[in-house]
Amino acid sequence: MSDNKTTEIEIGSGNIFADLGLNDADGLHTRAALGTQVMKSIREKGLSQKEAGTLLGLKQPEVSAIMRAKFSRFSQERLIEFLNRFEHKVTIQVSRHHRGEPYQQVTVAP
Repeated sequence: MSDNKTTEIEIGSGNIFADLGLNDADGLHTRAALGTQVMKSIREKGLSQKEAGTLLGLKQPEVSAIMRAKFSRFSQERLIEFLNRFEHKVTIQVSRHHRGEPYQQVTVAP
């Protein structure tokens, strides 16, 4: 006897915060993308949390928050400042919004 269960799959929008219906989903998505790059930069340089704190001008518990993806503690501007301290260029581009696309988008160059 065969079991014909079907699984329903829903394609996400690319922004998990919007898919979950959270307020300020675009802002949350942008901070998550920027914060992830800060976290990645700390790991790639092999810095301890204390060393990262010195570079970023943060106390160790704040670096710990970044490493635990608690990005809501930091503004977009501050996350961009951290990326600049790792010598990353951050480019902001303004263009016309088209229906169905996100209002904010972060693209990471290779």
